[in-house]
Amino acid sequence: MTTTPRPYQNSKKHKFLRQELRNNSTLAEKILWQYLSKKQVNKFKFRRQHGIGSYILDFYCPIARLGIELDGKVHEDVIRQEYDLEREEYLKEIAKIRIIHFDNEDILYHTEAVIEEIQRQLENRSK
Repeated sequence: MTTTPRPYQNSKKHKFLRQELRNNSTLAEKILWQYLSKKQVNKFKFRRQHGIGSYILDFYCPIARLGIELDGKVHEDVIRQEYDLEREEYLKEIAKIRIIHFDNEDILYHTEAVIEEIQRQLENRSK
């Protein structure tokens, strides 16, 4: 008897891709990870490049069911926007995960404001 993995589990078939994404992080991802790692933000644990179903989130906090996505130029493409919309719908409706987005530029130039917004989202997680 095979069991279907829960939607929030990392899929083994995406393990290599997740490793590649972690090893080739953008500057914005590296900067944000410096703040999110080691429970530095409100003592919440975050994971980097975490798989949810067939999708991979840039950052994910399992306790708060909060995903953080960093959007660069690639997200300006119309086809990519359609994929992002489908992905967001799945994460919200099926996996019950709230997603917040930040532009890479926000991370690079307004890091403190981004961290403050993440803190607000964590504090309001049950609302």
